[in-house]
Formats: sequence, structure tokens, C-alpha cells
Amino acid sequence: MNLEEYASYDALGLADLVRRRQVAAAELRDLGMRAIELLNPTLNAVVATMPGEAEAALARMTAGAPFAGVPFLIKDIGAAYEGVPSEAGCRLMKGHISAHDSELAKRYKRAGLIAIGRTTTPEIGNNVSTESLATGPTRNPWNIAKSAGGSSGGSAAAVAAGIAPMGHAADGAGSIRVPAANCGLFGLKPTRGRNPTGPDLHEILFGLVNDHVVTRSVRDSAALLDATAGSEIGGRLLLPPPSGTFLAAAQRDPQRLRIAFSATPGRGGGRAHADCSAMTRDVAALCESLGHEVREAAPDIDVAEVTQVFLEFAAAAVRQMVAAARAETGRPVNHATLEATTLKILEYGESRSAAQFVETFDIMHRTSRILGEFFTTCDVWLSPIMAFPPPVLGLLNADDPNLSAFEWMLKVVTACPYVAMFNQSGQPALSIPLYWNAEGLPIGTQLAGHLGAEETLFSLSGQLERARPWAQRRPAVHVAGQGAHRAI
Repeated sequence: MNLEEYASYDALGLADLVRRRQVAAAELRDLGMRAIELLNPTLNAVVATMPGEAEAALARMTAGAPFAGVPFLIKDIGAAYEGVPSEAGCRLMKGHISAHDSELAKRYKRAGLIAIGRTTTPEIGNNVSTESLATGPTRNPWNIAKSAGGSSGGSAAAVAAGIAPMGHAADGAGSIRVPAANCGLFGLKPTRGRNPTGPDLHEILFGLVNDHVVTRSVRDSAALLDATAGSEIGGRLLLPPPSGTFLAAAQRDPQRLRIAFSATPGRGGGRAHADCSAMTRDVAALCESLGHEVREAAPDIDVAEVTQVFLEFAAAAVRQMVAAARAETGRPVNHATLEATTLKILEYGESRSAAQFVETFDIMHRTSRILGEFFTTCDVWLSPIMAFPPPVLGLLNADDPNLSAFEWMLKVVTACPYVAMFNQSGQPALSIPLYWNAEGLPIGTQLAGHLGAEETLFSLSGQLERARPWAQRRPAVHVAGQGAHRAI
């Protein structure tokens, strides 16, 4: 197999080849490693390869696993693999090694995935662009002057470029959906509690963060959620199981859905770029052509309130992470180890009271109730992900000393004012690549649904993928242009 052939398959396609012994899992591992070697100098998407873990994964692989032999990438924050560094894009945390597997990592391993590398993330995940001082900027394979998004930007850039068919991602304020949108991928943020967060945490960032993956196909995301979803020992959240498999949902058309759409950001969210408005109307018309009931409407969300919730929770989490890292490494907490806005967030967190923290939950619940009321009138809300096309690197500079903690968070949230509300309500929401602008850049479409309604979102996404397939699209930086005709 050569690199072009390798990158032409999604994860389930590669797993099928391994199952039928048409390719060896070790060969796929080697192809993925070769792709990193060829493309990472341009993209800066992979922090480091994981040869030891990849070899161990091949040794423990079982034939019946749904993704047996498929190369996989893990984000450098939130994916705890025993004995593997997890440095959170942060100089203060350099050298931190996970002491044990998280429950999600155990499920990835049982699914047969072969983790070959760690992907870049902004410092402690607090940006929707991946350009930390610790690892440098990650470049968008569609245009290397543009941002790949964040905080799962490394995974998105690598998957879009064909390095691996899917990569771990985590979403606290759009961090799966934004990089998926910027890089022309599919990325679902599941319902809160759908995937496990233990054993060390019950609710990551007080329930805002949800883990899953970015993929090149709808079915890969659905099938992996089948493999990872479900309750865990000691978990506090228990969702009703789906009526069938998520994969089956992705393969069938939905019933006629009530779809509301809007490109208007919430109150205080600024204005949407013309490309984002054009995408929204185009995809709404596509949904109508497929037989769905479509109307223009939007929830009345206050973007400043959404920002305040994210800031309060992030500040508390940053305090905890910084204290633990300082105790482990003995390094000082200053600009030599943390970026300017992280220091501002830390300072802000140290000034807050317990009463103010509790009040934040009331603000979050108000957002949840507004969304709950809105979703009594529709099954799906369709919107942009970003307020503008993939931005140039440097626009979202987390090392800007002139910004207060709130000003920085508002800059992040207003870059993607449609997304963080669903982290706060816990509803599932995704980015699907259905539209490219005149510059050839992907403009992601967000589809959000009721709590627990991943089946509906997968069915609609599968229908849209069949109506307007994107698998044939290739970014400028891709393994197919890197000596792909040669066998590895």
C-alpha cells in the first residue's frame, strides 16, 4: 500500500482491510509514521510520535475489535495514556507523564486503535487557535497561513492532511467543532455524559468538556462512539442508551425534521462574515430539498453571559492545573512558563469568591433553559461554527499582555459565538463540512440537537454526506502529494 491509497480510506475502511488480511496493521502503523515524518515539518500538528505505545497496541490487538489496526492520534491534553507524556501545550507542564490510562483511553485501546502520535493544543486548551509558545503554530493544510483551529487543532490538521483517519479531540467551548470546521472535517461534541471522563475526573471543567474525535467520515465518528459511549464505575451521569447503534443511525435517512437556521450570533456576538451567512442559507436550502421543514430562527442567547461562565470555570480549572504542575515540576509560575492570558486567567481565578463561583452555575442554567425552550420548536438548529472563515495565524494571540482575562475569553467566544452555549447546556452539536468559499477554504456547518439526540444528528449528517459528499476533496498539504505513488 502507498500513502495515497492509505489516505483514501476512512478508519472503518482501513479496519476492514486489516480484517480481510489485505494489509497488515504494522504496515498501516508505518504509513502513519511516514506521513508524520513527511508533513509535520510543514503543519506542526504532532508534538511527538509514540513508537512504544504503537508497538504495544499492535501486540495486544484482537481481531474482533471494530478499529483493529487503525492508526490514531491523541491530543496532548485530556487523553491519559499510561507512561505517555501529556503536556497540555504548556511549558510549565513539560515532562508530565500520565500515571495510568483514563477510562476513555482504555476504550480506545479495546477498540483496536493504534496510537502513533500526540497532537498539538493551545496552552491548557484555552484558545480556538492552536499556536502556543510551547510548541509553535499549527498550520491549516488548506492554507498554511491560516489557523487549523483549536483547541484540537493538531488532530484536525493531521487528519485533514491524511496522516491518520481520525484523532482524539475534546470540546469545552467549541474545541472539536472549530478545528473540524477550519480543516474540512466532521466533528461531534457528544451529549454531556455520553463518553466517560474518569477515573480522575467526574466532569471535566464542571461538565463543559466532552471528548470524542475528528474524522473524515460520518460513519467513523458514529462507530467509535458506539465503542466508547456508556457509563463508567463511579460516574455521576447516566444517559439513556440509544435505540440502536449510532453507526446504524448514520446509515439511514432521518424522518422529516424541523430544522431552524440562523447565521445571526447571539446578543453581543458581533456579525457573521458573508461567507458564513452564505453557507448557512445554502445548507438550509439543501436540508429543505431533502424534505425537511426549514425556517429561520435562533435562540436568544447573551454571548457575554456565555463568556462569563467559561471564564469562571476555566479560571478555577487553571488554578488547579497550575498548582499541580508547579508542585510536580518545581518550576516558577511566570511568563517563562505561562502565556500572558493564562497568567491573567490565573490572577482572575485567585480573586473570585465561592459565592461568585456558585452564581456562575445559575447563569449557565439560565442559558440551558433558554435553549431548552427554543428546542421545543425544532429538532435541529443549523448555524455556522465560526463567525468568519479560518483566520490567519496570530489573530487569536493568547500571549497578548494587553488583554484582561474577560477580554481574552470574549475574543475567543465571539470568534465562534454559536458553539459554547451547547457546552453549557450539555446538548450534542457537531461540525459538518458541506461548503467551501471562493478561496477554497472550508466553512463548517453546525448542527445541534436535543439532549441525548446523537442518533438524530448522525442520521441527518449521513443524509447530508450522501447528498453532498466531501471525501474527494484534498487540501493543499496532503500525503497524496508527498511521493504517494511510492510504496512504503
